[in-house]
Formats: sequence, C-alpha cells, structure tokens
Amino acid sequence: MVRFGPAGNSSLFYDEGFKSSLEIPKFLKEKGLTAYEYQCGRGVRVKEDFCLQLKEASEENDILLSIHSPYFINLASEDKEKLEKSFNHIEKSLWAAEKMGAKVIVVHPGSIIKGKPRTESLDRAKSFLEEVLDKTKNYKDIKIGLETMGKVNQLGSLDEVLSLCLLSNRLKPVIDFGHLHARDGGLFNKKEEFIRVLEKIGEVLGEERLRDIHIHFSPIEYTQGGEKKHRTFDEREFGPRFEDFAPLIFKYNLSSVIISESQDKQTEDAILMKDIYNSLKGGV
Repeated sequence: MVRFGPAGNSSLFYDEGFKSSLEIPKFLKEKGLTAYEYQCGRGVRVKEDFCLQLKEASEENDILLSIHSPYFINLASEDKEKLEKSFNHIEKSLWAAEKMGAKVIVVHPGSIIKGKPRTESLDRAKSFLEEVLDKTKNYKDIKIGLETMGKVNQLGSLDEVLSLCLLSNRLKPVIDFGHLHARDGGLFNKKEEFIRVLEKIGEVLGEERLRDIHIHFSPIEYTQGGEKKHRTFDEREFGPRFEDFAPLIFKYNLSSVIISESQDKQTEDAILMKDIYNSLKGGV
C-alpha cells in the first residue's frame, strides 16, 4: 500500500479552522490522505500526553505517522559536544516516535568537513551511526531514515545515503527527489533519471528495501550550490514532476510513504500526487 501525506500543517489546515495538530488526522482523512510527517525540525518539544493523543487520533483515522528530527543533527561533526547533542536529538526523536506510534524518524546527515575529502565525513558518520545504533537498541522497531540532501556541501548524496544504510536494516533511505533534483543541477525531468535512482537502490540494498523506501517529493528552486527553496506543483517551471515518477511506483512495486514538502501547499500537493497515482491504477 502506498500512502500519501504532508510534512507538517499546511495553510489549508488553518484556513479551514483547525488549530491543533491533534486535529490533523481527522483533517487528512477527510482529504483522502493516509500519512503525516510530524515536524520536530527546531527540536523535539512534545510531551508524552500529546504523543499518546496523536497516536490514538492517527489510529482512529488510519494515518501512518513519521517524524522529522531536528535540523541540528550532524553525523560527521568533529566536535564531541555537537555529536552528543546530535545523539540526544536522535534519541528524543525515537522516544517521541515510540509514543506516537510513528515507524520512521527522518534525519539529515549534516554537513561535510570543510577542506577534507568527502570520504572522511562519510567515515565519521558511519562510526557515529554505529554508536547510535548500539545505544538505541530499545527502539529497534523504529527505522532511522537518512535523507538525501539538496546542497552540495551537505553529506547526503544518493551514494552516501546508501553507503550509510548498508550498516544496518534499522537504517532506511529517505529519498527526497526534490533535493536530488537541486543537488544534481536539474536532473529528474525524465523517467530514465528516476529509474537510475531506483535501480541503484535495488542494487545496493536489495529489492525488499527498495520497495519500502520513504519518499519526499516536491518541486524545488535551486542555484549552483543546490537547494534554494521548496516550490509547488502549480509552479510548473520548477521540477521534478510527480507525473514522471508515478508510473515507476507500479513498475518497481513500491509500498512507500510519499510525503509532500511543497511550500505552504503540502496538503494540496499530496492530494495531487495521490490522484495521479490513482489515475494510473490498472493502466500501468
């Protein structure tokens, strides 16, 4: 089953009179959506009671939750204090995910070390992740999702994310096609370019883990350095386009959660993606 939903609460949620994130499951069900990525980008600041209430509301409305962990995480930092803080952010995200019933936490790998080979940053990230995995064994049923990143100076190319995910089945690739589009200077405007990504994931991690990838999808504006700003599907001058990717969901038998991160219109664009997907059922 493929599920679609937004990252956080869109403007539409508030325009329709909703106020609390505890109301988001009901709102999303009414829109025909089945997933939601709770945003903890500025820190995990939720209390247990809130998490339990959100879990109950999500189960009642068949909404599958994931959590976006704080942006401050850097897996490759050379600073021990920053690594400790990164671990705390991950551990708090796992705690919140367990209480909410979320199955995945999404983590930004962080920045590369300036002036040194990228491989050194990757090696440091691997070493730190092994430590994280060892210290968080109590959360073994929650996947730590490693996201492909949109800026060239960030750790998080497709190859880097897949290399990290080889460490453990607890690590899950989060494929952000908008980020890859920006990072690679405008690729992913053709079906063949999406195919290369999916084939690479299958080759490195195997078909079972390919089918279960977590996906972020939204058009994006970029510069020479990569990601600049998330856009919407209404702005047709920006890629990538979901209609180019959607047939491959069937070709590769994906059972992914697909999250829209479109600027302020993530609910509407999640609905659009779901409608494109449904229009292809039986015809691919």
